[in-house]
Amino acid sequence: MSQTRKVTLINGDGIGPELVDATRQVLEAAKCSLEFEYQDAGAEVMNRYGTNLPPATVESVLRNAVALKGPTATGIGVGPQSANVALRKQLELYASVRPVK
Repeated sequence: MSQTRKVTLINGDGIGPELVDATRQVLEAAKCSLEFEYQDAGAEVMNRYGTNLPPATVESVLRNAVALKGPTATGIGVGPQSANVALRKQLELYASVRPVK
């Protein structure tokens, strides 16, 4: 039997939670050995944390080395740097590589 893998799950904004939940259901139906660690990011969490990318979210992704993230809202020309850009910069992700097995 395979070992359970912990995955950071970031719902995001707008349609993000719906997309992430549907993906999670597919993974569970496929009986993938995953444990989800829920974290926040996106415009909708600004009031709770004062940032659109809480440090706990980045720490979770670093700790688990894998994340499932839904779309996040981005202000155009106003407000803080988008959560997507901030996450890419903090994790030094500069290519859109999506390895799949």
